[in-house]
Amino acid sequence: MSSATADALGPLHDYVEYDHASDNFRDDVLQGLRQSPKRLPSKYFYDERGSQLFDDICELPEYYPTRTEMALLRTISSDVAALVGEGATVIEFGSGSSTKIRILLDALDDPLAYVPVDISREHLLASAKDLAGSYPDLRVVPVCADYTQPFDVPEIAGEKVRAGFFPGSTIGNFTRADAISFLRAAASDLGHNNGLLIGVDLRKDVDRLHAAYNDAAGVTAAFNLNLLERINRELGGDFDVDAFAHDARWIPEPGRIEMHLVSEKAQDVTLAGETFHFEAGESIHTEDSHKYDVAGFKALAAEAGWDSIECWTDADELFSIHLLRVA
Repeated sequence: MSSATADALGPLHDYVEYDHASDNFRDDVLQGLRQSPKRLPSKYFYDERGSQLFDDICELPEYYPTRTEMALLRTISSDVAALVGEGATVIEFGSGSSTKIRILLDALDDPLAYVPVDISREHLLASAKDLAGSYPDLRVVPVCADYTQPFDVPEIAGEKVRAGFFPGSTIGNFTRADAISFLRAAASDLGHNNGLLIGVDLRKDVDRLHAAYNDAAGVTAAFNLNLLERINRELGGDFDVDAFAHDARWIPEPGRIEMHLVSEKAQDVTLAGETFHFEAGESIHTEDSHKYDVAGFKALAAEAGWDSIECWTDADELFSIHLLRVA
């Protein structure tokens, strides 16, 4: 773990970086390519370029989750603020561009601090500095970490309550077992009787899902393929990126979108002295996006040690936001 001085951080109050934010990239990639079928962890999408591409995805007409969740957040923000209480420290897991948090901060009663946690260092710092400039009375303490790994939430003097924020239906990227593990860890980070506001994508028409993950402009494809480009850039791989194609497919059971990178020909790829063979049509599994119904997610949260306090959905029941409290 390392930190930086306030002078180096501009308007930020402090900064903490954990070694696990980047140290496992090489080992995780090699381990994933050795598997059959091959797979790569989706957390490595989010280098600076990947984070920018994901922001672009969120603006696409086909990609309903972001605009639906933000509209719902605006509708319920005063209700959430009343339930959270005053003087809160808000910890956002996977903060990205720190866009949705502004809706919550504007509604909360005298929030004390904001702790964005993200694996993409440059994107994290840029977003945190921008937000700190917009909220000069708010303590902003970015933490560069893989939030699926152990890390300590910074202690904030004068803290009255902690509130977790996990928007975007990122919980859907986890297997059920990993989702429970994350929720249990978050409960420990936040502490007894504190809350977590979490976005959860709902099951819906398959055509709508297919369009959202296979957009006409090809931005999601670029986002997926950037993972191979990152391996080439940072690890010295020799992936022929043009010889792979993006594919997002619906798997009815357990109810998820799977993203793949499909080899369009038989080929060999070399990385760190190892050679990995691909048959034509063979894929690398890069991401899962599970979709829930409301009752199913409440049951999962309860298994992880959370009480369900409130749940809101949009009028079309595309998306849900849950307020949970540590039991």
